[in-house]
Amino acid sequence: MSLQRLDIYNVRNIHEQSITPSPDLNFIYGNNASGKSALIEAIFLLGRAKSFRSSSIKSVIRFEQDNLTVSAHVLQGKSGGLQLGIQMDGKNIEIRINQQPSQKRSDLAYALPLQIIHPKSFELLDAGSQIRREFLDWGIFNHEENFLPAWRKYKKALAQRNALLKTREIKQLYVWNKELGNYGTIVNEYRQQYLEILKPILSKTIARFDTLSDIDMRLISGWDTSKQLEQLLDEDLERDLRYGFTHSGPHRGDFHLLVNNTLAKDVVSRGQLKLLVICLKLAQVELMFRERDSFGCILIDDFAAELDKDNRAKVLQYLCEIQCQVFITATEAEDFGDLSDLENYKMFHVEHGSIRTNNVPHGTSL
Repeated sequence: MSLQRLDIYNVRNIHEQSITPSPDLNFIYGNNASGKSALIEAIFLLGRAKSFRSSSIKSVIRFEQDNLTVSAHVLQGKSGGLQLGIQMDGKNIEIRINQQPSQKRSDLAYALPLQIIHPKSFELLDAGSQIRREFLDWGIFNHEENFLPAWRKYKKALAQRNALLKTREIKQLYVWNKELGNYGTIVNEYRQQYLEILKPILSKTIARFDTLSDIDMRLISGWDTSKQLEQLLDEDLERDLRYGFTHSGPHRGDFHLLVNNTLAKDVVSRGQLKLLVICLKLAQVELMFRERDSFGCILIDDFAAELDKDNRAKVLQYLCEIQCQVFITATEAEDFGDLSDLENYKMFHVEHGSIRTNNVPHGTSL
């Protein structure tokens, strides 16, 4: 699975650009604020219908323009291809797949799976639990088709219960406790199953980059699992009424990455923490690749900021082996390292929002 052609309109300082990327590695370089991160952001918008750099789409739309548009032809192996498109104006989103309108962001995510690594990615292990839940659930979303319906039903029941807690309508709460208990348990089971499958892949991935050993991932369910969730919701009633929200359930879930039974963020260096995050994300891609025999795109923004020279070389080797389309940005072409052993790649130079192919002869060491 790969982008054969990408068209970008009004994404930050990119006015109107089209590129034909390599199905393998694509290197993008340029000065700060040149538009190289905007190119990565455009691809992310196409696959996730949101930005990884801003919570407001208005700030992503080019100055004095009403909307942004990103479209692409996606090759899907022997099954042919898809034409994907998204238009956003800050309030509304129009999604088209093969020229047909779609209302579901999940349709884009299924059609173009993406993994993003950028300078704030270390927050996956160093910030609050929400970002880890999102990481975990995105992996399960691509692994188990029944997860998304269960998660949506849980979220709907949670919203209903929280609304009743605020209005103190106690009689109806017990109906929603049953719904929450049922779907919350299902969501938790999917999370546990996914972690067990991901663990051995993560261990092998980490072994390629670091000497860290005794790595473990532990699910934090969001409630005391020695009790049924429905039972705990009944027991929590007084506290939940006092605060006006539900304290127990997978919406409070998390996972811990442990090194020698200690939280990784508490015992490893900053450089190792970044490397562990990259390994987590690459392991997630490899798991999906094993199951589907394909993946969409890996996006790496500011390559040199994330890794030292030796580990950049290791990551490139890893990316070549898994045969996935990759887009990598850096300020200087030299930051990509020695590309002489790479057989198929493209180099793009970005300046003032203009993207041009800068072909470097294969066998060249930058």
